[in-house]
Amino acid sequence: MKHEICKIADIPQTGSLIAPFFGREVHVWRSGERIRAAANVCLHFGGPLDCKDGTLVCQWHGAKFDMESGERLEGPAPKGSRLMFLSTRVEDDALNYVWGE
Repeated sequence: MKHEICKIADIPQTGSLIAPFFGREVHVWRSGERIRAAANVCLHFGGPLDCKDGTLVCQWHGAKFDMESGERLEGPAPKGSRLMFLSTRVEDDALNYVWGE
């Protein structure tokens, strides 16, 4: 299965792009040479995330997650929890979600 998330040209050099994903949202950002995508959901209570200074921060309770590693940095999310990264591949001019390939 392959599903286009967004065009590479739409991803900002800093910060993130919020893209629709099967009725939900994902954050898409550049991490060095790599492009990452993670569910727009806090692992504490399911709140939406804001992109702030290299972290994704829960709008509801302030839990912070590192955008590079996905690790929880602080806040009420369980210790050891990580962002929910999507399996992606860049093809041509788009970032695609891939599964089972």
